[in-house]
Amino acid sequence: MPGSLRLTTFGDVNLADPFFDSLKAQYNEFSDWFARKAAEPVYVVDDDMTGQLRGFIYLKIEEDVIEDIEPALPALKRVKVGTLKILAHGTKLGERVIKKIFDHAVASEAEEIYVTVFEEHAGLIRLFERYGFILHGYKTTDNGREAVFVRSLVDHARDGLDLYPLIRRNPSRIYLLAIYPDYHTNLFPDSILRTEVGHIVEDVSHTNTIHKVYIAKMVLTRLRRGDIVVIYRTTDIPGRARFRSVATSICVVEESHSRADFANEQDFVDFALPHSVFPEAELRDWYRDRAKRLYAVKMTYNAALPRRPNREVLLDDVGISESPRWDFRKISEHEFDRIVELSELDPRLIVE
Repeated sequence: MPGSLRLTTFGDVNLADPFFDSLKAQYNEFSDWFARKAAEPVYVVDDDMTGQLRGFIYLKIEEDVIEDIEPALPALKRVKVGTLKILAHGTKLGERVIKKIFDHAVASEAEEIYVTVFEEHAGLIRLFERYGFILHGYKTTDNGREAVFVRSLVDHARDGLDLYPLIRRNPSRIYLLAIYPDYHTNLFPDSILRTEVGHIVEDVSHTNTIHKVYIAKMVLTRLRRGDIVVIYRTTDIPGRARFRSVATSICVVEESHSRADFANEQDFVDFALPHSVFPEAELRDWYRDRAKRLYAVKMTYNAALPRRPNREVLLDDVGISESPRWDFRKISEHEFDRIVELSELDPRLIVE
């Protein structure tokens, strides 16, 4: 079973792994550069079956003028994606790596991210462009010419994936959505609870994506693009909801559908399978069972809450009422702001 993204140091990574052969071929100085970085941190993805690497992501903070790029980048606190290689093997690992890059940039209080990519890596370029990276210019070295893509974290005029992971305040369109524990950890791996430390999050599509598809019998079609959704993990012990049910994450709606919105069964499976916790057979059974209501919402996974207010806090401090039911309900802007405050979420993630 493939492993998950982890933080280590260059010195603990085996440069002789065949994974690095292409990087050594593209960059003449790669081996020497790698050796000099022995004590520095780097993110890797291991393959648990072979011990070989499936991903390598080196992120560096820079604040000076970047003069080896044409045109130059002005002095600014930014994250440079120094080295990046991913062997996704059909999963959505690339999206999870992009999420880690954004998380690192937000935690570092960076204003910008940039990456240099050889233009032959068209798939990687498409991945970055999908999340708002734009072509800024080029960097030319003895190894050839690389395209330079830049992504601002302070340009709030953007929308959708161009704004991700920032969350645009939407005062009248904020919801609480409950998810059972059995599904929660796999759908929102960065929001795993401390009580779940022994849980292994598999490298499968729905755990490695920024996009999440939630499927339910309850009507979800009132959700619209741009709505804010606070994910509420229900209790894992009956009768202990007041203490063990918690708010864990914040998502932003991309689209919502009923069964009637899908042209056919395959259309629904194509929509849901890459981003849902349900296997294909179960999705097909659900679609075919006309006696069972079917609604689906696709969301971006914008933030895992650093601290998770439980139901008691949500009732007594935040002020959310006992009714209507907490499976799917609106909450006020004041209640949302209090959840953000209590969770100690970086306030820069919430923009007007």
